[in-house]
Amino acid sequence: MAPSQHEPVLLAEVLEWLAPRPGQVIVDGTLGGAGHTLEIVARIGPTGQLIALDRDPAALERAEATLAGLPVKLAQANFCELPEVLSEIGLTRVDGILLDLGLSSDQLADAGRGFSFQADGPLDLRFNPEEGEPAWRLVNRLKAENLADLIYQYGEERYSRRIAREIVGRRREHPIETAGELAELVRRVVPRSKHDRIDPATRTFQALRIAVNDELKSLEIALRRLPDCLQPGGRMAVISFHSLEDRRVKEAFRDDPRLQSLTRKPIRPTEAEMARNPRSRSAKMRVAERNDEGIMTNV
Repeated sequence: MAPSQHEPVLLAEVLEWLAPRPGQVIVDGTLGGAGHTLEIVARIGPTGQLIALDRDPAALERAEATLAGLPVKLAQANFCELPEVLSEIGLTRVDGILLDLGLSSDQLADAGRGFSFQADGPLDLRFNPEEGEPAWRLVNRLKAENLADLIYQYGEERYSRRIAREIVGRRREHPIETAGELAELVRRVVPRSKHDRIDPATRTFQALRIAVNDELKSLEIALRRLPDCLQPGGRMAVISFHSLEDRRVKEAFRDDPRLQSLTRKPIRPTEAEMARNPRSRSAKMRVAERNDEGIMTNV
């Protein structure tokens, strides 16, 4: 398998705010291309341990060779399942947790999974191809009103009803099966101004990806469960890429008695990073620290 093409987002900021030190135990709940993982491991050293989770079996397979010989344990799991993963290896608390909720460049480059609407691969969009319902099936079975609600709710797409009507009309002729087919349909019905930097299909694809992977539910569960996995003084950093995620992180870090929010405003990429890596443009990172209050007995 080819090495990862992914460039980690907000890398310097992650290292500054998580502040990994020799001997610590850190969790990377979204391994992806292992960019954050490698830099954290370099700082915790051979006496430390990093636990890396990912739902995507391809990400884990790709990382195995890269991380061979390092103090890293890999697990195919949703980050909201971290308490169970820790229990299996005899741990209850860790010193830091990182969640990067964005897609990796490797997923976008895999034409066979439909994450990139620049390629005409199958419209799948699942992080774990063995789990859940592929997006093409969802698109072809939902009623127009349900499809419109999904695209509006998860994609914040104001033309959702127009898109849903077009999808239903198209699928009467033949099922929509590829990413390219859906992207072309959306581009045809969504107006685009010359100042709009994002592809008109972006919000629709985001909505479908969130739906088939149950992403917001996973995040909500993680925000409830993961603070109990932190040592007092341990930190949790979450990098989000759209307002639906960021709002949930902001509210959890603000309202949870177990946590003290350290970032009143989200940390954003520098101009230099955005120029070097345009995919970082929408990234926002919030950080919270575990305190001694509100300790829960079960996770």
